[in-house]
Amino acid sequence: MSPIFRTREKKDPSERIVTLIGKPGCHLCDDAQSVIEKVCAEVGAAWEKKDITEDEELYRKYWEQIPVVLVDGAQHDFWRVQEERLRRALTR
Repeated sequence: MSPIFRTREKKDPSERIVTLIGKPGCHLCDDAQSVIEKVCAEVGAAWEKKDITEDEELYRKYWEQIPVVLVDGAQHDFWRVQEERLRRALTR
């Protein structure tokens, strides 16, 4: 069967992890964290926060995009986090 027509196995939200990449003093990062905390608490997903000022590789990769949100290690959003879009990503 073609990969296009294969259905992806739905992951349990408790098996998902959201990563917020930002830096201290960033108001957009604070806003993103509020959304992430709310959605993750609702669906039961884990989340973590990484500071680009403490990680040279993250700084080089994301410094112009923060806050950056990853879901299971893949980039999901940057600058603004849409609550409903994140919820869908974690429950599909």
